[in-house]
Parts: sequence; C-alpha cells; structure tokens
Amino acid sequence: MLISLGGWTYSKFFSDAAATPAAREKLVRSCVDMYLRGNLPVYNGAGGPGSAAGIFDGIDLDWEWPGAEGHPGNHWGPHDKANNTALLAEFRRQMDALGATTGKRYLLTAFTPADPAKIDAGWDITRADGTPSVFDSLDFANVQGYDFHGAGSDNSWEPNRTGHQGNLYRDAQDPYPFEFSVERAVRTYTDAGVNPRKLTVGFAFYGRGWQGVAAGPAGADGEWQSATGAAPGQFAEEAGTRGYANLVAMVPGCTVRHDTQSVSAFCYTGAGGQWWTFDDAWSIGQKSAWLKRQNLLGAMVWEMSGDTAGGTLMSALHNALPGGSSR
Repeated sequence: MLISLGGWTYSKFFSDAAATPAAREKLVRSCVDMYLRGNLPVYNGAGGPGSAAGIFDGIDLDWEWPGAEGHPGNHWGPHDKANNTALLAEFRRQMDALGATTGKRYLLTAFTPADPAKIDAGWDITRADGTPSVFDSLDFANVQGYDFHGAGSDNSWEPNRTGHQGNLYRDAQDPYPFEFSVERAVRTYTDAGVNPRKLTVGFAFYGRGWQGVAAGPAGADGEWQSATGAAPGQFAEEAGTRGYANLVAMVPGCTVRHDTQSVSAFCYTGAGGQWWTFDDAWSIGQKSAWLKRQNLLGAMVWEMSGDTAGGTLMSALHNALPGGSSR
C-alpha cells in the first residue's frame, strides 16, 4: 500500500515544492517522516513518534502535469521537467537511506501521462542525451490509459462530440488530427528505451458521457457524433461521469456495444440520447492480453468504487492477468 501525493485537483504547488534543492529536500523529508517513519502529531491521546510506521510500503507521485497545464490554476513552467527528475531522485535517495536502516525496499511510483506532448514537456524518460531518467528513481510508472476524450463536468473539454476515453488502438473513424490510444502512449515510453517491466496501463472503472447525441450514419451508433454537452452524472457536481456499476444500472436503454477495431466499449441509448465510454469485462480482457504480449508489468485502475458489488471488472482484470499483477 502506497500513499499517493497530488492528483488532478491537488497538484497546484508541485512546481513550487520541486523548484529548489532545499524545497525538494524539505518536502521529501516531511513525507518520509510522516508516511514511512510514521511520526504523527499527537491528537486526543493518539499519534506520536512511530505510531503509523509500517502502514505504507512507499510513495506515489501524481503531479498533473509537470511542464504542462493541468487543472486550471496550477503553477507550471518549462523548468518543471528537470525539477521533476530531481524531485524523484531526492525521494529515491531519502527512501533508500531509510531502507538501509529498516531493511525494507520502499516503492517509488508515479502516475504519468498518455499524451506524448505532456510526456515530452515534463518527463525525462530516456538517457539518450546523457541526462538522468526518471526511471533511474522509479520502480514503475502507472501510465494513464483513460480520459482520452470526454465532455468535462463544466463542458470545457469536448462537449460537442463523442469519443472513446480508453481505446487500445486509434479508431479508424477518429476525426481528430491527433491520436490518443493506449498503444501510442505505451510506445512513446518503450521507443524511448523504457523497460516495459516498469510500466503499467490504467483502466477506467467509470464512464464518461454525453447527451443529445446524434446517431450518425448507419452503424455509427453515436461514435464520434455531435452532442449537446455532458450527460447527467452520478453526482451533481460531476456531469458526464458515472461509475461503471452506476452507469449500467441507472442509464435506461444504454445498450453496450464493442468497437473491435479500436478495442473500445461504449453504450448508447439511441438517437438524441446519451452515449458513454468506459471499460467493461470484454475490453479489459482484450487490453490485458495486449499488455501481456508487450511484456508490461501489469495494470492499475481508477477506481475501485466504480465496480459492481460482485467485482465484475476487478475479477475480469485478475483473471486476465495471472499471478495477481493488477495494482
């Protein structure tokens, strides 16, 4: 079990915290002290030195995104790329120093982007130019395998056209001039020399949806068609987003379909209705078989509460990855 720092809405000050050697040392020292040494403040008779020792096996960095705009208001700049590498090296140095006294190897991981432009902007993933690689420090990276397309809760993203959020291959019908796919994301890392055993692929246990979706030509079933905005979400503040279990149970008539060319799962309620993109047991099986062929380390998911009570998606992932290599 690892503690993850940051996130889409909690990465605002990563750039500042990583900006100088002193700031990096201070941040890492505080994280190691609290999360790994377990030194908690005393409160109501609980806590104290070492009171939380042994809970976490390492630390995960979820800086979204170094060197590129993430959530509105995030601090970022071109200096982030080198500072990200230095921050990870500082985590590795201090965690290894602690491990030398405890006899434990602490894991250091990161959530990394699928967009080749964001990878280039913030992640040193190759030693070809003589610079350090983030993979000198990381045990493995969880590569974003979802959110390729979506309406966004405030209709700020792609509200007027549907699109797959986690396709394995580029869809031949994709009208966009850029490509987002699991295959391209992974290839960006491996072509740069990253060991595939240091990569996992993310799976979406939730759907992204649109409403007012045109059917399109025969057989399109709403794929890449016009829409009027994000579909009603599971939560009022998150339009266009539903956990998988909520989606299949609460959106009437959302007939599941599979795009076998791009390896994508989606459902559609019909002309003028809702269109949702997600992972299901079929797409999980197909993509898992591919990642095994690529000799990748395994899979990660966002996130478990989206699964059914019976664990439909997690069971599919576990069964597709013998040896328990889902994370």
